[in-house]
Amino acid sequence: MKRALSVSIGSTSRDHTTRRKFFGQEVELSRQGTNGDLDKAIEMYKAYDGKVDAFGVGGLEFYLGVGDKRYYLREAKRIRKAVQISKVGDGNGVKGLLVKRALIALEEHLNTEGKTLRGMKAMKTNAVDRYVMAAALGEAGCEVTACDFMFAFGLPIPIRSLASVRLLAAVLLPVISQFPFHWLYTLGTEQDKAPEPKWEKYYQESDVLAGDFISIRTHMPDDLSGKIVITNTTTAENVEELRQRNLHILVTTTPRLEGRSFGTNVMEATLLALMDKPQSEVTEADFLDLIERIPLEPNIEVLN
Repeated sequence: MKRALSVSIGSTSRDHTTRRKFFGQEVELSRQGTNGDLDKAIEMYKAYDGKVDAFGVGGLEFYLGVGDKRYYLREAKRIRKAVQISKVGDGNGVKGLLVKRALIALEEHLNTEGKTLRGMKAMKTNAVDRYVMAAALGEAGCEVTACDFMFAFGLPIPIRSLASVRLLAAVLLPVISQFPFHWLYTLGTEQDKAPEPKWEKYYQESDVLAGDFISIRTHMPDDLSGKIVITNTTTAENVEELRQRNLHILVTTTPRLEGRSFGTNVMEATLLALMDKPQSEVTEADFLDLIERIPLEPNIEVLN
C-alpha cells in the first residue's frame, strides 16, 4: 500500500484519513494537523520521512507563485531540510491544472442553467496566494477583485487588475515572505471560530467567491444566496454551513472523498506516490497524465 501523508499546521478538527484504489494500487490519504505548531510539524516530517511514499505540505507552501516569479517563504525552508527521503509536494505542482479543470466543469454546468462565467464578478480573497486561480478566473471572463489588503492587513483597498497584483507581489513579497506565517494567515484552532462578517460590500457585489476556504469563511456573511464558492478543502460541516447560508454552488478543485475534499497538497502527494520515478524527474506533463487517467475530477455541488 502507498501512503500519502499531509502534515498541516492547520487545525486538527479538519483531520481525515481514507483509502482509495488507483489503477489497482491502494493508497492511504491522510491529513494530520498540528494546531499551528510548526515545530511539531517538523517533528512529524522527520518521524515519517522514508516511512511514507510522499508528504503533502498543508497550511503552508514552499513559495508563492505570482506570474512567472516565485517568492519562497522562509519558514517553509525548515520543511525542505526535514524531508530527506520521501517525496514532498505543497500543491504548487498541480493547483494550476486542477483549477483550470474545475472552471471548465463549472462553465459547463452553468451553461445548463443558461449562465456563463463571462462577465461575472469574482472576489479573490488573496490573489498573491493561489495567483493561478485569480488568473484562471480572468481567463474565464470574470471581473476579478483581489482583496489581499483586506484579508491579510485589514485595509479596505480592493485591487481591480492582475497587473496590480503582480506589482504588489514584486514590491511586498520579498519582505513579507520572511515573516512568520502566522502573521499572515489564520492557523490552528483560530480556524474553528465562527465567521465574523466583514467586507460585506465585496462579498455581496460578487457572483463568485474564490480562494482558500479558511479565508473565505473567516468573514463570510450570513446570506450567500445565488453565489458560487470556488475553493480547495471543505469538510462535511463546511458544506452544511454553506447550505444554511443559501449558497447556490460549491466548487472544490479536488474530488470529495468520504464527505471531505482534500487540499491540493494531498492530491499532489498522492500523484507523487503513484509515480515510479524520482521526484526530480517529475514534470507537469506527468501530473496531467495521471490527473486525466484517474481521473481527478473537481466536485460541483448545487446546495440551493
